[in-house]
Amino acid sequence: MQIRYFREYSHYLDRFMEFKMYGHAGKMCFVFPCQDGRFFEWEDRGMFDLVSDLIEQGRIQFCTVDSIDKETWSSQEDTHRRMWLQECWVRYVMEELVPSALWKAGLPEDSMCMTMGASMGGTHAANFFFRFPNRFDKVLGISGVYDMQAYFHGVYDDNCYNNDPCAYLSGMDPHHSFIQKYNESQIILCVGQGAWEDVCKASLQKLSGILYDKGIHAWIDFWGYDVNHDWPWWEVMLRYFLPKMV
Repeated sequence: MQIRYFREYSHYLDRFMEFKMYGHAGKMCFVFPCQDGRFFEWEDRGMFDLVSDLIEQGRIQFCTVDSIDKETWSSQEDTHRRMWLQECWVRYVMEELVPSALWKAGLPEDSMCMTMGASMGGTHAANFFFRFPNRFDKVLGISGVYDMQAYFHGVYDDNCYNNDPCAYLSGMDPHHSFIQKYNESQIILCVGQGAWEDVCKASLQKLSGILYDKGIHAWIDFWGYDVNHDWPWWEVMLRYFLPKMV
């Protein structure tokens, strides 16, 4: 498996950001770590080894995104600043990281990509997919949270709204052009019903209802009561779903 490491300056975040790329060909998939996680998390957990056959066959390649969650979603500081910084990070991913990764992979600059992640990584994956359907046409969200109200500490502004999938999808006009794009894409969102999954389960249930009401087609999958919010089950989910997407 080809693995490459990069460290590049972000003008949006005014700092150097790190990322790694895995594979030599195929669909470009941006992978987001769990809350407060780093770009090397999925490699350390052996997740890419689980799908090495897909990588070696040139069906998919990955770019692992670094997070700034400690300054945004995990911080107890001022919500306006936290969500402003979150939006700066979104701009970094969309306008700096994605073009850089596509160029390094030798892919056209207008290539449609995929997002993926577990826990808060699943949240990020869904948020990018739903916000930017002209860039992403596949998403695998595992055990994510999609109703972000609890993170805003009673404060709400445009940056909060734009990073709260249940809010902006609920407010979306049912004739919005994005809905057709969603329905031309592949959406898989899954969650367990075991230990530590209660919040994620409730969040996905809420999102599922919104998607249904808007006529957005998605594969929403609730796994068993023995399926916990933890890596051993995310490994099983990854191996089960990903071959169906590439």
